[in-house]
Amino acid sequence: MSERFVLNETSYFGKGAREELPNEIKTRGFKKVLVVTDKALFEAHVTDKVTEVLDKAGIEYTVYSDVKPNPTIKNVTDGVAKCKEFGADLIVAVGGGSSIDTAKGISIVMTNPERSDIVSLNGASNTVNRGMPLIALPTTSGTAAEVTINYVITDEKREIKMVCVDPHDIPIVAIVDSELMASMPKSIAASTGMDALTHAVEGYITKAHNEMSDMFHMKAIKMIFDNLPKAVNEKDEKAVEMMAMAQYIAGMGFSNVGLGIVHSMAHQLGAVYDTPHGMANAILLPTVMKFNGEVCYERFREILIGLGIHAEKFTKEEVIKTFVEKIKDLSETVGITQTVSEVGGKEEDLPMLADKAMEDPCKPGNPREVSKEDFIKLYEEAM
Repeated sequence: MSERFVLNETSYFGKGAREELPNEIKTRGFKKVLVVTDKALFEAHVTDKVTEVLDKAGIEYTVYSDVKPNPTIKNVTDGVAKCKEFGADLIVAVGGGSSIDTAKGISIVMTNPERSDIVSLNGASNTVNRGMPLIALPTTSGTAAEVTINYVITDEKREIKMVCVDPHDIPIVAIVDSELMASMPKSIAASTGMDALTHAVEGYITKAHNEMSDMFHMKAIKMIFDNLPKAVNEKDEKAVEMMAMAQYIAGMGFSNVGLGIVHSMAHQLGAVYDTPHGMANAILLPTVMKFNGEVCYERFREILIGLGIHAEKFTKEEVIKTFVEKIKDLSETVGITQTVSEVGGKEEDLPMLADKAMEDPCKPGNPREVSKEDFIKLYEEAM
């Protein structure tokens, strides 16, 4: 049985890597650029660090900056309208997962206009055409949207997050410039870093994992444990750069093998309560790993050994307890101590959240089968 791996054509890494952008644009023959970003980044002049490079190179562009933290169908359709109006032939996304995911949606609809309802893109998509060319410059160390074939769009009417999986959406170029991440507020650096850890851990234990994805995920897990506290608490320049690399490495893995029910549950918190995605993952990760440990504690053992813990002779219970405590300790070290109730979760909503989680596209990849009743109990534990 064959295993497919989809990665970027080209990627750049390191401080100041955004300076490579004009050469990539000109070499590939693009003339007019739609820059997709969010209002907070635009108003904080982080986007300027990229547009100044375009200005200096004399490249024509316009900016679409109305992207919400949990981007919506309207964000995509408005972006498509702006792209058409300007006559862009390239999209440049500047931001976290929200901006890059919106840009991916715009990219797909521009070349597959029959999917302009957006709703039909949910799940494993069967689009016919590759998306409009997209170059992604992440400003957070978490989502790895610049290297994945996934994007997440909120359907506000149905209060669900649509997980769109489509090899046609992957950016042609990823530019991972740690200078764009240096100004992240501590809370965002922490939550996006825990998002990256969730990707790496869920990717390592998902049903579809393989030797290549294991290599990426194990490396990412170690890099995150080694660097996230310094990146968040000390703004250590090298640690920030290593986190940028770690989240990208995790993305190379999970994009190709899928995730699990931490994401199934986190997506619902984002859709219903507008909880930031990384925060939702961080809250849920220890509880879900305790649940999953019953069937994949040997995978946890491998991770612990990779982190330098002599867990070879640990019992199943010791492995699970140690692994969950490691995750909790890391989360608390970077200042994430919230619970589901503290981000708006209500006991009376749990059956509804569980119903939505049961339909989430990430659920089939989880190593342990899960029922609606299991989801309710897991939400309760994380309350």
